Amino acid sequence: MELVKNIFFNTDKLIKNSSVKISYIGELFEKVSTEVYIHYGFGENWDNLTETKMEKTDLGFQVEINLLDSDTFNFCFRNEKNEWDNNGKQNYIFTLEDVPLELAVLNDFHQIEPTNKLRRTYLWSKRIRLAIYKLITFLPKVITGNYKKVSKE
Repeated sequence: MELVKNIFFNTDKLIKNSSVKISYIGELFEKVSTEVYIHYGFGENWDNLTETKMEKTDLGFQVEINLLDSDTFNFCFRNEKNEWDNNGKQNYIFTLEDVPLELAVLNDFHQIEPTNKLRRTYLWSKRIRLAIYKLITFLPKVITGNYKKVSKE
């Protein structure tokens, strides 16, 4: 998902207490920097300020970040020459969302646990696709009478 030009996340929403993979192909990547660091913090005051070196790939610079329980995720980038990409001095700021309750259930102790809801949906879609494939390949043979049982002799 592209939220800002030249910055991509591996998820549609930034969820509190989860991890996100960030890909960067912005200004510093275009300048052929050899090293790029992401400088990030959480909330209005940039709490838990951290700077992490990003991995250079053919697709840009990438890093995986663990998001904290905060309102916002703030970051900017710098290279080995101490040149900054800070979104025109406004930094990159994204709102962090709570865990969607439809994807979690409460157990007896009122702790949130993930469900297998998405996995079950995926498995059903696979079963339906397989059934349709079998119908498409077998039904024409039945209609034309162009099938034979293999007899064991």
